[in-house]
Amino acid sequence: MWGRVTDPADWPRRRLVWECLLAFGLALIGGWGELAGGHGLLRSAGAALAVAVLSLVRRALPMTTLVAVSALSGGTDAAGLLLPLAGWSAGRRIDGVLKALGVFSASLVLFVWLSLWSQDRTAPLWLVLGALFFLVFAVVPGLASRYWTQRRTLLQTLQERNAQLLRERRMVAGQARMRERQRIAQDMHDSLGHQLALIAVQTGALEVDRELTDRQREAVAVLRQASVAAMHELREVVGILKDGTLGEESGAEPPARVVAGIGGLVDSAAAAGMRVTLERAGEARPLAPAVDHAAYRIVQEGLTNAYKHAPGAPIAVAVRFEPDSLVVEVANGPAGPDVPVRSEEAVSGGQGLTGLRERARLVGGIIFAGPVGGGFRLAGLLPYGSGEARATFVDAEDDLREQPTWGTPGEGGPVIDRLDPREEFKDIMSTRKSNGCLVGCGIALLILLGLAALAFLALGKTVDETNKGLLDRSVYDSVKVGEPEQQVRDRLPSGKSFLTADLKDKGPAKPAGASCLSLVSSEGSKGSTDTVFRFCFKDGKLIEKREFDVQN
Repeated sequence: MWGRVTDPADWPRRRLVWECLLAFGLALIGGWGELAGGHGLLRSAGAALAVAVLSLVRRALPMTTLVAVSALSGGTDAAGLLLPLAGWSAGRRIDGVLKALGVFSASLVLFVWLSLWSQDRTAPLWLVLGALFFLVFAVVPGLASRYWTQRRTLLQTLQERNAQLLRERRMVAGQARMRERQRIAQDMHDSLGHQLALIAVQTGALEVDRELTDRQREAVAVLRQASVAAMHELREVVGILKDGTLGEESGAEPPARVVAGIGGLVDSAAAAGMRVTLERAGEARPLAPAVDHAAYRIVQEGLTNAYKHAPGAPIAVAVRFEPDSLVVEVANGPAGPDVPVRSEEAVSGGQGLTGLRERARLVGGIIFAGPVGGGFRLAGLLPYGSGEARATFVDAEDDLREQPTWGTPGEGGPVIDRLDPREEFKDIMSTRKSNGCLVGCGIALLILLGLAALAFLALGKTVDETNKGLLDRSVYDSVKVGEPEQQVRDRLPSGKSFLTADLKDKGPAKPAGASCLSLVSSEGSKGSTDTVFRFCFKDGKLIEKREFDVQN
């Protein structure tokens, strides 16, 4: 218990200052209230000290604090402001509905009993008023705090469940993509791999043909090297599509399709007869894998397009490491007048630039493409970072319930086995805390209804008791001394009321041997005094009626 009070983790500096100021203010107000009530300095100081201590420990010891504050509030005038704070802390920190109900009930009984005992009051009205006071200033804050805490816990549970569903959604989408990628990789390996291998074999056989000239043999060698390189690249792509790694047949060497391999790409183009030059500028910097590969693809696509659409034109390739980004550019001049025009449909699929733009967008870059000076220019502006944070793994418009649901988890199957929101809501509402919230709210509603009914009955009883002790002045003036006792009593209230309970021994001396009836004037109080009408009877007649004032 002492550890919970003195644990430094529960007392950060800002909270410590706030709690000390609050405790000091409550103690000051409580001590002043005791002094104003006519109590001694020693009792006032003790009450102020108790208020300060209870204020500081109300979070660590909620049950003990609530009971102690209830007793202090009932017996003194010092802890009235501390009672709502104790009720709030108790409602928030007491675990279990039955335990909280027992503590609040015990505190209510203790508060009402000490209130009646300290004020020397036994009337039912004061009992009801004390219960209502405790209800408003302790039970209501406790219920509000408990509802707020359990609502916050429920929201946190919903947020955690939502985050879990999002993670599982990404896993399901990733598994669906992996299955599709594996299918595409298998198709590429079975179709393109066979065709490229056949081309490599045929060009290799053609290269050693004795009837070819040296120039023809050199051209065939270039074709064979290109087919072999294409086959290696296909194997790398197939490996990446399957499991995100290099293909098993590609060997241990890293792929050359990065910025460092642009020089080899330019050399291969020059060997094929293209008029191409390479310019490098700036100090090389490390690049993210996606950016590195995108820069290589831009140069590759630019050279391919220049060869298709402007054969024989000079081509300039530039790689510049700028302070904030990498610039890759491929520009070609106009084609010669003797170059035949090629069929666009036969040599181009029309998707190269579209794919480059998408690749650049995914890494946070931009592609520029367009005619310039009679030729064509393709340039890419790529950031040095990965840019992966810009792309979402699962599109917002994807519907989780449309994902495939076959197979087993870990093999392309679903990770979520129940997607019905009603089932998720049942799971949430079936937790212990949620059940506690519902039970607590139900019990609190019953308590409020019971107290409301009790207050209604008490109000009616209070009105009835008040009417038994009040008398209008006109009735007092109409009564004459000497009238029969029964006739006078029939015109007066019974006087059996809490308003007249302490009037028997007040006022002037009663006539000897007479029985008197004291009633309070219905005109109301005059400052600190009440007007009392007294009727004294003897031998069956009214022998005296008097009017006097008493301290209220």
